[in-house]
Amino acid sequence: MHGPASSGWLLVALCAATGAYCLLRMRSTVEEQRRAAGGEALMGFAMAAMAVPAAVFTPPGWAWPAYAVVFGAAGLRALWAARSGRHHLHHLVGNGAMVYMAVVMAGSPAHAHGASGVPVLTGTLLLYFTGYVLLTGVRLIPMVAVAGDGPVTGGGPATRAGPPARVGHPAGWGDRPELARACRLSMGIAMLAMLLTM
Repeated sequence: MHGPASSGWLLVALCAATGAYCLLRMRSTVEEQRRAAGGEALMGFAMAAMAVPAAVFTPPGWAWPAYAVVFGAAGLRALWAARSGRHHLHHLVGNGAMVYMAVVMAGSPAHAHGASGVPVLTGTLLLYFTGYVLLTGVRLIPMVAVAGDGPVTGGGPATRAGPPARVGHPAGWGDRPELARACRLSMGIAMLAMLLTM
């Protein structure tokens, strides 16, 4: 994960800002949104810590197994939650990628840059997150209303990602699906950057 210092610090800033925003999203009145935001905040801050340049801070040896345990547990939780909605499968893949990177880093000598993982697994994760980033980016593009239709907000079919606001209760800014999607897009980009260093 530890690449050149300037790109490392940009990645730290992106992940930390995303984690902080996800903490703010935990104030949602919708329980599902709060739960998803909590898991995303954990991942954002963990990715920020992983991206700190090695010249500044090298985590102790026990940190990588701790990452693997924490994200392994989060992955099991996402697997359990996937029974009620397939969008939890993305969280499962993200947690699996975090476990994979932690295991690779634990096994690399002195946790050096250029740690190599299993090429097939790294390639598969790169393909998945590339597709996820492209699809999520497209879903953030506002769609033009077709003649005769009402105004379209938030990018068409992607508005299904979040639960609808309850009747009589306007959605708060933390419940807006496009903001949650932008948060996930940022983490997907960060995940791609981290996987490229493996």
